[in-house]
Amino acid sequence: MRIAVVADIHGNLPALEAVLADIRPRKAERVINLGDCVSGPLWPRGVADLLMARDDLTIRGNHDRWVSEPDPAQMSASDRYAFSQLSQDNRFWLGALPTSADADHGILACHGTPSNDNQYLAEEVSGSRLVRSHPSSILGRLGEAQARVVLCGHSHQQRLIQLPDGPLILNPGSVGCPSYDDSGNGPHVSEAGSPHARYAILYVDEQHVSGELISIGYDWKAATARAEKNDRADWAYGLRTGRFGSPPESF
Repeated sequence: MRIAVVADIHGNLPALEAVLADIRPRKAERVINLGDCVSGPLWPRGVADLLMARDDLTIRGNHDRWVSEPDPAQMSASDRYAFSQLSQDNRFWLGALPTSADADHGILACHGTPSNDNQYLAEEVSGSRLVRSHPSSILGRLGEAQARVVLCGHSHQQRLIQLPDGPLILNPGSVGCPSYDDSGNGPHVSEAGSPHARYAILYVDEQHVSGELISIGYDWKAATARAEKNDRADWAYGLRTGRFGSPPESF
């Protein structure tokens, strides 16, 4: 069985369309979406409408949860923009998504960890950057979860980690947001290092599981222009470079 795994679209419609087009000739039997679908200054309504028209398993991410709540005054700028563009049906759909799911064949799908949508499973903060965690720390965050494969997102970092005597951990990376900063507890940045759209293919049979991490080009100039139009120079720089920082004056 081939399963396409996507995560962290963050309202980037051209990136999502490019990924779905790339998946088709690979003949994946299904697509699993690990959440954070719409938050960002791009095309949240277009992404929500496209996803709602599909029959994929979609997990609710932390930003999906926040965007579906009723008070935009309490939201970040990216969540607030998405909230303003979404229909009531879009927001209801996001709020009703499962927080984790048994995806059959021994596959557990979640956004962050099985019990916390706002916690990294395979990373931790060191020196304001995300670094890969020790296998024992990953096992601790899995808690009582039992699976052959655990699919997670949230960090926007592509990971394929086989835990000793444990599951395969697969993070497909971010479809539509290659860099971000988190100013909360333990402030840090996440950077993919290039503007490509990222996803993964999971291969499953009776004896083995394996994964392929994929990065593809798409029209990131259009996404950059959209962020600039919505007065988000930080997003524009990240979409163009895959890095987080202040754009140079010549940008």
